[in-house]
Amino acid sequence: MCGITGIIQFGTSPSSMYAPLERMNQALAHRGPDDEGIWVEGPVALGHRRLSIIDLSSAGHQPMQSPDGRYVLVFNGEIYNFRTLKAELKDYPFRSGSDTEVILAAYAQWGIDCLKKLNGMYALALWDRQEQTLLLARDHLGIKPLYLYEAPQQILFASEVRSLLASGMVPRKINPAGISDYLRYQTVHAPQTMVQGVRMLEPGHYLLLSMDGRVEERAYWQPLGTTVPANKLDLASARQKVREALLTTIERQMIADVPFGAFLSGGIDSSSIVALMSQVSTTAVKTFSVTFAEEAFSEAPFARMIAEKYQTEHHEIRLSPDDFLHTIPRALQAMDHVSGDGPNTYIVAGATRKAGIKMALSGLGGDELFAGYPIFGRSKSLERLGWLNVLPVGLRQILAGVLAQSSSKVAIRKVAEVLGLPQIEPYGAYPLSRQSWPEMTIAQLAPGLEKTPNAVAAILEIIQALPGFDAAPLLSKISAAEMSTYMQNILLRDSDQMSMAHALEVRVPFLDHELVDLVMGISDAVKLPGAGPKPLLVAAMGEWLPDAIVNRPKMGFTLPYELWMKGALREFCAGHLAQLGERPFFAAAALQKLWQDFLRGHPGVKWSHLWSLVVLDEWLENNGLH
Repeated sequence: MCGITGIIQFGTSPSSMYAPLERMNQALAHRGPDDEGIWVEGPVALGHRRLSIIDLSSAGHQPMQSPDGRYVLVFNGEIYNFRTLKAELKDYPFRSGSDTEVILAAYAQWGIDCLKKLNGMYALALWDRQEQTLLLARDHLGIKPLYLYEAPQQILFASEVRSLLASGMVPRKINPAGISDYLRYQTVHAPQTMVQGVRMLEPGHYLLLSMDGRVEERAYWQPLGTTVPANKLDLASARQKVREALLTTIERQMIADVPFGAFLSGGIDSSSIVALMSQVSTTAVKTFSVTFAEEAFSEAPFARMIAEKYQTEHHEIRLSPDDFLHTIPRALQAMDHVSGDGPNTYIVAGATRKAGIKMALSGLGGDELFAGYPIFGRSKSLERLGWLNVLPVGLRQILAGVLAQSSSKVAIRKVAEVLGLPQIEPYGAYPLSRQSWPEMTIAQLAPGLEKTPNAVAAILEIIQALPGFDAAPLLSKISAAEMSTYMQNILLRDSDQMSMAHALEVRVPFLDHELVDLVMGISDAVKLPGAGPKPLLVAAMGEWLPDAIVNRPKMGFTLPYELWMKGALREFCAGHLAQLGERPFFAAAALQKLWQDFLRGHPGVKWSHLWSLVVLDEWLENNGLH
């Protein structure tokens, strides 16, 4: 796990790229404290910061060249099947035990098609000195980020936005489309970012740049991009196949040459990961849990239950709300790209790293893959309400207007918006599911930006055009939507930036693309046959998952942000909201009204929505955007 940087610049001497590349590399020092390297030749400059996980020797140094000198690679991530691929590449003169060198060998053998053979999380840049081409690629599910800035005669790329800004070659201007997207969803969806001119290479995509000016950008994998022939599996067969796939995935992802462990909350997902790790590990698994003094809300007993069952080396990180409060400034400073969430991950990752762990497995992705969120059940219910489409659209829209005026609650307003859609159906209604503010409020806060196209709707149109979409079960369509929006652009981004702030690598076994392909093809009747959380995953885990974990009560603990924002953080919030009102695109009067309504306890103003605006201004200030 590392950080990568690069500059492609025409018409200048190579020496002019050293200084900006060094600044870019230095901005990523937290991602790779173990080693650094720079390689410059002709129009290409490549940089790397290393966090050593596999092959800790100097043989794993990057940028790495192939033995014949033709290829030069910088790579961030891990290739879990590198040993299997290495066995296939018998004729390559390997000089190290690293997964990085396997990528060089695979590209030399198979070209771009090697991306389809890689199983892992990665962002990479590979320069072909003979063909004068640069390949940029990102892993299937978008676990590792890669940001690009393109201008006449130059392209810059890096693992973080801050690295691009540190080059001094990227204008620090706000992207208005990013503002509207953030107001809707508390994030900015790829390929857009909050910085004008900076974009993300999308998950499962590659970009091949030739020095003669040709550019090829394509997807090599997408969820539902191929029809997986698993729809006829019954529960018993699906259970067995999923169990086998999970064990294979865990076994691959436990390969490391450093101490590692797992996050353990005591929920179904993290408990499953620890149970699976215990099946293949020859030593006690190290587990880490955050616990709270408020016993009524603490998950500690459930985490301890799993730790005791599998005899793990368990570590409890006992925190109070004040611990979070005091950590918030550092967490916001660590935020590479603005997000409405993230401090929780920052704290857990920091404590895990202090315990001497450099790599940890996480249960992230389990809800998206195994239909764990309420949106999955609601989608099936909405599917059964298709009869409402017999009502004239005009009549439904009138009813929607009346309903919207009847309550200030966000949930009621969302129901009204669904009712007023031209066609009531689950997939079409999805963009409303995670939207924070209705368009009317966005128009008040940032006049004119409500007309910006909805990024989630645009992503769903792309998914809908995939060859496997029509044959896919409804729940798999919702999974694809969740993975391509909320998961990629909030959960994975926060996991990466907050863990790498502490130089901690986080692996996410539920997002193995082979496992995803399998589960996405399983029918709704098998995946969600009735009541109970994630029944397919629970069935696959069988005796490895205690009933007490499956049937545990839902925990209601939330940090007291609302009290903080009216108390210890009041001045901080008020200052940032006032400053945000002076920035382009925002209406100061609307922001102040929102703030005053919040202080008065208006039921239609949620603390999380206001906090996201405070975080936005803090991020804009920290990065000098205007």
